[in-house]
Amino acid sequence: MTAGFDDIPQIALDWHRAGKGAALATVVRTWGSAPRPVGSQLAISGDGQIAGSVSGGCVEGAVVVEALDILRGASPRILEYGVSDDEAFAVGLACGGTIRVLVEPVGDGLTADMLADICTARAARRPVAYVVDTTSWDRQIFYSGQGDLDDRFRADKSGFEGERFIAIHNPALRLAVVGAVHIAQPLMQMARLAGFDTVLIDPREAFATAERFPGENIVHEWPDAALDAFGLDARTGVVTLTHDPKLDDPAITAALKSDVFYLGSLGSTRTHAKRVARLQEAGFSPEDIERIHAPVGLDIGSKSPAEIAISIMAQIVQSLRQGPPLSG
Repeated sequence: MTAGFDDIPQIALDWHRAGKGAALATVVRTWGSAPRPVGSQLAISGDGQIAGSVSGGCVEGAVVVEALDILRGASPRILEYGVSDDEAFAVGLACGGTIRVLVEPVGDGLTADMLADICTARAARRPVAYVVDTTSWDRQIFYSGQGDLDDRFRADKSGFEGERFIAIHNPALRLAVVGAVHIAQPLMQMARLAGFDTVLIDPREAFATAERFPGENIVHEWPDAALDAFGLDARTGVVTLTHDPKLDDPAITAALKSDVFYLGSLGSTRTHAKRVARLQEAGFSPEDIERIHAPVGLDIGSKSPAEIAISIMAQIVQSLRQGPPLSG
């Protein structure tokens, strides 16, 4: 789901439970320069409150009217809107496009229990998919490891397969950075701008200060303990930047024992060769060690700390998004 709109299912569920009534509108297909991507959601309450967005403002009013009609007893439906060039320009796009929006009431078809399952899974950082057959209006919930949706979970890609619309609800992306060095300063900012929840881990309080990292989530614990508390999963990346085996190696060990989607470690080829020897001695296989991106970052000729951070962030995104192409 789109960063910044991840609480929409919970808002709709809360409105329903409060007796207000609620409908969910979801972008299911786009053509051209559509203002919002597939999977974007808008929640509408029975008294006309809204949260989220399906178009950035172009068609929200029309969607609300349809949603209120559905809440009065009309059937779920898929709406199609053409966004004119003038309307698109008003929300910051150069040209228009077309969107299709699925509108469903909570409690009928999309049951409160199903929506609660989605919200519970998201809170537990468990990837979950809501699947609607738009011919029969049958609905199902699938979790990662069930069905054939793992490629969609990895690519974070909602979309159609035949007549089925698959809405992917992934946990928020997270990045743990070990080492409060100069590179970490721009890297933390870039990661947050890219939609990651971030944590900076360094037991050296003289380095990891609020003055050097204003507004950042800082943990002054040893990396293995900090990462254990943080929790490592397939929507989490880890970057080690200290060059110090006493700090980097525990973090690398913890990451290799998890299913993090990215692990990168700063250091020269010579430094990494020594790291590999230590990891082999600790019992890690060649396949385990190959998961480490080292020297960290894409080779773009970076020189400054900010340029190195750019190369690291680019490699993180590449690792997250690469995979077989998907239709829909």
